[in-house]
Amino acid sequence: MGDEKDLEALGEQLYDLIYPKHTEIAGKLTGMLLELPAPVLTQIQHDETMLTEALDKALRALQLPQDPSNNGISKKDDEASASSDSLGEQLFELVDTCNTGHTQKITGMLLEQHKETVQHLLSEPSLLEEQVNLALKTLELGVDETDLSDLSDADDIERLGEKLFLLVKEKDAARANDITGMLLEMDTVALRQMLSDHIMLEGAVKKAQAALVKFYQN
Repeated sequence: MGDEKDLEALGEQLYDLIYPKHTEIAGKLTGMLLELPAPVLTQIQHDETMLTEALDKALRALQLPQDPSNNGISKKDDEASASSDSLGEQLFELVDTCNTGHTQKITGMLLEQHKETVQHLLSEPSLLEEQVNLALKTLELGVDETDLSDLSDADDIERLGEKLFLLVKEKDAARANDITGMLLEMDTVALRQMLSDHIMLEGAVKKAQAALVKFYQN
């Protein structure tokens, strides 16, 4: 019985720590943390960083459509699927506020990027706006957005070049051919990423422009 009383006391103390941070689900989070070993729980009470990490893990687990006790190999796949759906919904709502008239297509294009990049977009309105504008410009140029991250091998170099040329032309029409040719010397993975990463493309174009200036000066 002593152990049960200790656990109950720990639970009450944990609840008091969790409640200010996650009021609506404090009870559920407390119950999840109480599954941890008693010594760990005691340490969590006195270590803010450890408490935050434990809460983050519990919050991620709550997003999964599965039994929290299931820590099998499929967990990562389920987590990715669930979080992707959640990210997609959040992104759709934010993109919709931009009134582009292409909310669904643009959301799909942005979701082709890495999960971490998408999460960053959700917390950085200015970066999201920049990416939405780039996606809109891509749509207006007639670039096939469905293939941005699904290209492969030699036959696709030409397609990559065509798509890059359209984007580079917007930045430097006079030297678009030369700059595109220089960019195509890069790794295909980097090229694909540039098609959806405005900042990366901008940096690559500037480097190519600088190299061309040096070339013509010599």
